[in-house]
Amino acid sequence: MRRQAMKSNAFRYMFAGLAVAATATIPFGAARADAVWEPERPVRIVVPYGPGGSSDVIARAIGAEMAKGLGQAVVIENKGGSQGVIAMQDVARARPDGYSLVLGHVGTLAVNPAMMPNLPYDVKKDFAPITLLAKVPMIFAVSAQVPVTTFEAFIEMARKQPGQLNYGSAGNGSAGHLAFEMLKTATGIQVQHIPYKGTGAQITDLIAGRTQAASAGTPGLLPLAKAGQVHIIAVGSRKRLEVLPDVPTVAERGYPGFESSQWFGLLAPAGTPQPVIDRLNQEALKALRSASVQTRLEHDSSEMVGWGPQKFASFIDDEAVRWGKVVRQANLQSN
Repeated sequence: MRRQAMKSNAFRYMFAGLAVAATATIPFGAARADAVWEPERPVRIVVPYGPGGSSDVIARAIGAEMAKGLGQAVVIENKGGSQGVIAMQDVARARPDGYSLVLGHVGTLAVNPAMMPNLPYDVKKDFAPITLLAKVPMIFAVSAQVPVTTFEAFIEMARKQPGQLNYGSAGNGSAGHLAFEMLKTATGIQVQHIPYKGTGAQITDLIAGRTQAASAGTPGLLPLAKAGQVHIIAVGSRKRLEVLPDVPTVAERGYPGFESSQWFGLLAPAGTPQPVIDRLNQEALKALRSASVQTRLEHDSSEMVGWGPQKFASFIDDEAVRWGKVVRQANLQSN
């Protein structure tokens, strides 16, 4: 009996030692596989564009609700310029601990890889997808300073003045840039592109008439239309928007199959522990279900999504293929 007890104790000590050794191999600060991550300081969401656009609106709406569930402030940092590269690099190089996130966008995740052969970040290797948050239809508008108020009239004016009109966008590779290039390819018009460092600066010049047209998400253009500063001439969605029932789609104006929308999702640096990704996904989905976020996004005709990380990753791959074709067809290159 004594020998058997000693043998049992020996096994017990051996297993205890193995458990200690296994625990010792877990990197300091990493989340355990069975743990629920609880942030101990504010979380930041880096937005690749300046204040005022769809990216900024969505990030702030989601961030405010996520803060409630996480028990920590969620700080929004706008880092525009360089086609979103500055913001993407910032988060790609950040510690993979859940405290630095980026609001990924169709431009930074699906367009830049096709437009920039020397892109200083790798979408698949440098980031861990969390969730796709929302899709926002693109709308086309002209400045109130321009003597046309309909889609047909704008296209006719552009055809009579090839290369003399221009349009602004939030930057090279932005959703507005690609949407207008799609329109140019579909209609055959020649309109010059003027890139800005964010939607805010773009909108300022559109109102003043320094640019004649633009394509952007509903959050950036709807308030201007209500104020009479721009005229919305078409929407890029498959069907008319409830908030703009009298504005036609591009498709119904003789260009069947035309569809353009932008989308937004949360990503963390690659290597972020799975429990952290899971918690952030959980809180993001809770935020999407909140009344405040639904009211804010539905007001702008945004389609709320809320997927798991794997489905979001597959979506990014598919969109990279789709927008890569647009980039090649329009022969677009990064400046």
